[in-house]
Amino acid sequence: MPKRGKKYLESQGKIDRQEKHDVDTAVQKAIETSYAKFDETIDVAVRLGVDPRHADQMVRGTVVLPNGLGKTVRVLVFAKGEKEKEALDAGADFAGNDELIEKIKDGWLGFDKAVATPDMMGSVGKIGRILGPRGLMPNAKTGTVTFDVAKAINELKAGKIDFRVEKAGIVHVPMGKVSFGAEKIKENVTAFLDTLSRLKPASSKGAYFKGLAISTTMGPGIKVDTSSIKELVK
Repeated sequence: MPKRGKKYLESQGKIDRQEKHDVDTAVQKAIETSYAKFDETIDVAVRLGVDPRHADQMVRGTVVLPNGLGKTVRVLVFAKGEKEKEALDAGADFAGNDELIEKIKDGWLGFDKAVATPDMMGSVGKIGRILGPRGLMPNAKTGTVTFDVAKAINELKAGKIDFRVEKAGIVHVPMGKVSFGAEKIKENVTAFLDTLSRLKPASSKGAYFKGLAISTTMGPGIKVDTSSIKELVK
């Protein structure tokens, strides 16, 4: 096991690692145990009752968090002509076509999210090996391949996140900053869990939410009683 620092151990000592709480209490405890000098991110990890090895049990989706993520999102849009101008007018940090693709081939990755119009995907596919592993590849399923570039940009700037279940059946997502306070974090968590609940595969049997933990970037995980989720998202 990795050696833990003094501040982490002090933070861990404030909670019972085995005790499970409702979401309100877990969020509050996560904030109270935050100890870093920077504004830590609140993270949520959910273990689902699915087997991602089966295509019909792959859980993937997007959600616009009502209170955002508390950080500036740099959006790049692959487009040409009027759509390039529309993207810049809508607040895109970068917009263009072949010149951006060449720049990325040369190693530039100065953006956080990418959007592409459908007619650009043939060209964007050429840098899929660069964008894909970094989670930057535009995808129609997450709304980032679209002619409605203004809507896509606004959602990403507002705090839209995309998520997918990992091989171990876990979905891990950020929920905002400690400085948001408990109420805003709870609203973000509720929006995420509501979306996740609606994505339950028909082939998934038994308990869907099998485990949930809330933590800060540097802090210990606070376990959540999964039975409290139904009340939260009903």
